[in-house]
Amino acid sequence: MINLEVPGKFGALLNQARQAAAEIFRPNSRKYDRAEHTYPKELDIFAALLDGVNASGEGGGGASGVRRTESGTGIRNGANMSTVLGTMELCWGDLGFLLSMPRQGLGNAAIASVANEEQLTRFGKLWASMAITEPDTGSDSAAIKTTAVKDGDHYVLNGEKIFVTAGERSDAVVVWATLDKSLGRAAIKSFVVEKGTPGMEVVRLENKLGIRASDTAVIRFADCHVPAENLLGNPEISTGFAGVMQTFDNTRPLVAAMAVGLAQAALEETERLLTQAGIEISYDIPINNQSAAAAAYLAAEADWEAARLLTLKAAWMADNANPNSLEASEAKAKAGRVATEITLRCVELCGTIGYSENALLEKWARDAKILDIFEGTQQIQQLIVARRLLGKTSAQLK
Repeated sequence: MINLEVPGKFGALLNQARQAAAEIFRPNSRKYDRAEHTYPKELDIFAALLDGVNASGEGGGGASGVRRTESGTGIRNGANMSTVLGTMELCWGDLGFLLSMPRQGLGNAAIASVANEEQLTRFGKLWASMAITEPDTGSDSAAIKTTAVKDGDHYVLNGEKIFVTAGERSDAVVVWATLDKSLGRAAIKSFVVEKGTPGMEVVRLENKLGIRASDTAVIRFADCHVPAENLLGNPEISTGFAGVMQTFDNTRPLVAAMAVGLAQAALEETERLLTQAGIEISYDIPINNQSAAAAAYLAAEADWEAARLLTLKAAWMADNANPNSLEASEAKAKAGRVATEITLRCVELCGTIGYSENALLEKWARDAKILDIFEGTQQIQQLIVARRLLGKTSAQLK
């Protein structure tokens, strides 16, 4: 049975994460929202601290990759749970800062998911972003057109990737490409392409609605030669897409955790402002007997709690070596939608303060939208959940 209390052994880690969020992330949040594409230098100190924490075996400080392990005997709360909990705390501070943290990119989760032991050692210290989306390929990852053609002891990559989070700043990019378009999903593999590799070019950076502290790049690959040993996991085509898709079982709970942390920040600030305005929020009085503002707040908080518990469940299952693809999509779908709805509702409840740049509420509402889009849109998550619950294939339920 899942214990709904936060494991006591993560107390020190979460306290450190909350301190960083409160003292580094949030105080500089507006500064880098206004200075888009500027790297937050304040993160360098925190990244060095995080490296020390990870080296000590505690882990879980940010959006780093987490590796699925065998559960053995007993119930485990390990790297997946600590990373999810740490991500919640840091996104309470600022989502864009978390996405800009060195060596904590979404590509690191991909490496942790499917890399072999030698690759884990070789790429373990890199900051890796992840490149999946293409100009003509969004939610349908199986339709990827970027090609990888074997040439001796290298693969030659050709194609273009868009919306690559931390694509300019990272040390390497985990690129999804197909070995043979005619074979469909089974031929899709992921490759670690290190910065400076000839044929790889960052074409431009996108100006965005939110998460402006994080850079979002367009990257082009033109006859880019990548060592064959940089293909993550098993090079056999028969195990292609299943291995690549395992990445999402790790990254979707992380994105859900980002949404939970961001929504928590908005709820706490809204509660403070409502209380300051003389509006009482009670947990002892039926919701129908409270003011409209208090009732709206309590409904939003209940939605937030549901998203939080789904996220913890997905992480717990991964720690205990249980298949969690369904739960990862459920958490991502719920939390992504909850974050956008809660932050917009908080802006509304706080009136002019919510809409003004004098508070962070309007920024959080802008930041939240990406959480309902990247790592699989809301609609795609619902489709995945429906397929699994109904026992349908992607061909049967589109």
